[in-house]
Amino acid sequence: PLRAGLVQTAGRLRDSAMLSIVLPGLLVLAVALPLWWWQQRRRLRQNTLTRMLDLADEVERLLNRSQERMAALRPLVQRVPADIAAEAEASLQSSLPIREAKRDVLQHRLWIQKHGDSASQAELEQARAALDRVRERLGGQLAELENVGSDLAHATDAAAEAALREPPTLRRKPVL
Repeated sequence: PLRAGLVQTAGRLRDSAMLSIVLPGLLVLAVALPLWWWQQRRRLRQNTLTRMLDLADEVERLLNRSQERMAALRPLVQRVPADIAAEAEASLQSSLPIREAKRDVLQHRLWIQKHGDSASQAELEQARAALDRVRERLGGQLAELENVGSDLAHATDAAAEAALREPPTLRRKPVL
């Protein structure tokens, strides 16, 4: 009987010791897991907001670069005969599309400022994706603009060289 009592007491102590280890561990896990999940969501939200602001900066830089490139193309377009260059000149003179695009970027920044803290993660992802698409499209259009400028420079140089070989009576008056 004494031995059976000691075995029972030892078993209870072991169960009690196990319970005193497991119970606090479960309690820590019950508190730490939601905190970790909340921290991950907060970090994802912050990363998305930061990416959106970075994309807005990139879009703005692309728009500025496009504006600079268009200004650089004006002298090339002026070398082309007026009857050919009228439409290109009108496109280069119009800064309205770039101003509107810059206004759109500003509206994105204002939306981020106003709704960044309250928008759902899905809304933030949609806004980020929209900015990303705009950046991709502008990057492609800027590359096309660069190519057009290069092609135009080659074409106007070739036309000028060809004009020099024509008889003087057939030459167009140079545009200065």
